[in-house]
Amino acid sequence: MIPLTWYLILAAALFSIGVFGALARRNAVGVLMGIELMLNAVNINLVAFWRYTDVSRMTGQMFAIFVIAIAAAEAAVGLALLIAIYRQRNTVNVEELDLMKG
Repeated sequence: MIPLTWYLILAAALFSIGVFGALARRNAVGVLMGIELMLNAVNINLVAFWRYTDVSRMTGQMFAIFVIAIAAAEAAVGLALLIAIYRQRNTVNVEELDLMKG
């Protein structure tokens, strides 16, 4: 059986890559992909901790399914916003998006 620390190291690496992707990208699609990587790292942690605790309760899997549903909704809303911004500004560069300024 694979030790819990291996799963935690994998999730930490995936989360770190996601944070770097969300903070270092200028493209808004890259930022959304970084956020998705961070949510997947959380799912790995949830399922790993579920596996190494009380298996009869399905709490880890239920939370993981909930996070997947939230991630799908976030991706749909985020991409819809990006399409609307692109139609108005002809760019998805995060540094050029100052729609809230007067």
